[in-house]
Amino acid sequence: MKFVSSEILAYCESHSNKDSELLKELIEHTYATETAPQMISGSHVGNFLQSLIKMTKSKNILEIGMFTGYSALKMAEVIPKDGIVHTCELMEQHVQTASSFFNRSSHKDKISIFKGPATETLEQLKINFYDFVFIDADKQNYCEYYQKAIKLLKPGGVIVLDNMLWSGGVIDPKDIDSQALADTAEYINSDDRVYNFLAPIRDGLMVCIKNE
Repeated sequence: MKFVSSEILAYCESHSNKDSELLKELIEHTYATETAPQMISGSHVGNFLQSLIKMTKSKNILEIGMFTGYSALKMAEVIPKDGIVHTCELMEQHVQTASSFFNRSSHKDKISIFKGPATETLEQLKINFYDFVFIDADKQNYCEYYQKAIKLLKPGGVIVLDNMLWSGGVIDPKDIDSQALADTAEYINSDDRVYNFLAPIRDGLMVCIKNE
């Protein structure tokens, strides 16, 4: 299900900040080499993340689900020189691809990759430390990722979860992923620790602001 026509999306992107040349190359590489390149966040979501990071003056970023590294690099581009992006990824192939692009960026020193199951990595990270968290990983663990991430987030910090509409599958879930995302949305909506809203941006972005 498309929530916005291709023409409208193209118009929006043509009137938005453009990706760096390295990010454009990363997108091309992903579509040329990956079996599911549509998993990449893309410039529309990337610009939304950058905007939130700039508005909130976020410095310490956590990403759960790196894929080929587009969103990690996109976020690193707008944080201060002493800012950090800690990004979690399970697949070695994706770690290698992302690393090859990070190493060519002037922002490479801001990014640290944590390879392995994110559920385990999150147990090792500092609580109340991160200003901003982006979740875009396997859908069946989304609720657990959120539950762990909220503890790592500073009061006033922001969590963004991608794919929360799942092409409309959450309306009447017929598969495990759709049900997991619908359950996550219900959990967040009843969580009095956050102010949240779900926006039909790309495949659905849930934005959660942790109460101070």
